[in-house]
Amino acid sequence: MMLALTRIIPFDSQTDSQAVNATASLPIEQRVRSRLRVTLDDGREAGLFLQRGQLLRDNDLLSSDDGFIVKVIAAAETVSTVRSDDLTLLAKAAYHLGNRHVPLQVEAGWLRYLHDHVLDAMVEQMGLTVQIEQAKFEPEAGAYQQMSGAAHHHAHYE
Repeated sequence: MMLALTRIIPFDSQTDSQAVNATASLPIEQRVRSRLRVTLDDGREAGLFLQRGQLLRDNDLLSSDDGFIVKVIAAAETVSTVRSDDLTLLAKAAYHLGNRHVPLQVEAGWLRYLHDHVLDAMVEQMGLTVQIEQAKFEPEAGAYQQMSGAAHHHAHYE
């Protein structure tokens, strides 16, 4: 019988790590879906049966009805990262990427999006340098929330 993960446990930095029974390394494509079959890092199969519109973040905890706990790990994936000390230029890049509805991770002095050579060329034409790398991708939740019509809020990543 497949493990059914039905709820997100509120983040608590005091949660005993021994309470975690397994981990699931998931790319963003899987972390935005509420109904999904996944393979846990130990090879077991599980099904996500979550409320629609919930964006899973790195370190979120999922639980089955019988208390089995799975820690979500944001898997490294191919991303384009743009770093600059010129915050105005970085803001312009964010504006143009957002205008194309590109999910975007925005941090102090850098932006990240899923790698796309066309977007890379656009950003480079603006005078910025794009670094293609394997890294965790934690985009702003807004675009995914708008698509689903629901909100998912965690104080631990703000």
